Amino acid sequence: MAITYNNLYLDVRQQFLRAGLPDPTLESRELVCCASGKTREALSRDGRLYVPESVEQQVRRLAERHLAGEPVAYLIGEWEFHGLPIVVTPDVLIPRMDTEVLVDAALQVLVGRKMNARILDLCSGSGCIGCALAHELPAARVVMVDISDAALAVSKENLRRNRQNRTICLKADALEKPPMSIGTFDIIVSNPPYVASMDILTLDSSVRDYEPLGALDGGEDGLMFYRAIVQHWTQILRPGGWLMFEVGEDQADAVMALMKDAKYTDVTALEDTAGIRRVIVGRI
Repeated sequence: MAITYNNLYLDVRQQFLRAGLPDPTLESRELVCCASGKTREALSRDGRLYVPESVEQQVRRLAERHLAGEPVAYLIGEWEFHGLPIVVTPDVLIPRMDTEVLVDAALQVLVGRKMNARILDLCSGSGCIGCALAHELPAARVVMVDISDAALAVSKENLRRNRQNRTICLKADALEKPPMSIGTFDIIVSNPPYVASMDILTLDSSVRDYEPLGALDGGEDGLMFYRAIVQHWTQILRPGGWLMFEVGEDQADAVMALMKDAKYTDVTALEDTAGIRRVIVGRI
C-alpha cells in the first residue's frame, strides 16, 4: 500500500517514540532523508508525495537497525556539528553538541584578538573540532593530531568536504612527547578519551557496542590523557597560550587541579546546556 513521505516519517517517528529513543523526531527525519536522497527542505516540500517502494523498504531496514541499537550517524554516514556536515564512520566518535562548548570557548578567546592563531586539535578523531574552528577562523592555521590512521583518513575527508585548505593532519600519540617538528601553538583544544576503563562496560549499548573503544578509554581513572597532555604538550604552547579540554561529568575538579599544578592560570570550568561542567580552560 502506497505511503506518503509525511506518513512514512510519522510512522518511523512513532516507532522510535514507543521504543523510548532520545530524539525520535531528528532521527526519523534523518533516516528518511538518507534513504530518499532528499535534503530536509526537499522532504518538507515533498511530504505529500508517495514514496517509491524501494525507498520505503530502505527506510524500514534502517529503522530496524537503529531500533537494534546502531546509531543513526553511522547508518547515514554523517552528522552535523557546529553547523557543518561531518563525515562519521565506526572509526571515530559521533560528534556531540556538548563538544560545541569547547569550540565556542576557543572562539571566545581568539575572535577579535588572535584571528590568525595557530591551533592544535589533539586527539582529533573525526576532525569536527578542527573543522569548526577553521571554518570560523579562516585566517587561522589548524593542525589535527590523532594516533589512528583510520581517524585521520576521516579527518582528511571532512577537510575536503568543508573546503579547509589551511588545515593539516598529523599522526602522533597524545600520551607521548610531541614531534619535534610540530612547532608551537596559541591554543590547544582536546577532547581526549576520558571514560574510566571499567566504566566502559556501563555505557549505553549504542556507544559501547558501536563507537571505537580506543576513543573512549581514558585509563584506570579516566584521567590518563589529561595527565600526559599537561605534562608533555604544555611545552609547545606559546607564552599566554590556552589549553582547553572537554571532560567527563565528574572530572572537572581533577582536571582543573592538574592544570593548576602545572602553573596554568585563569583555570575555569564552562558548563554545557545541561549545566554540567564540560570544558576546562587555562592559560600558561
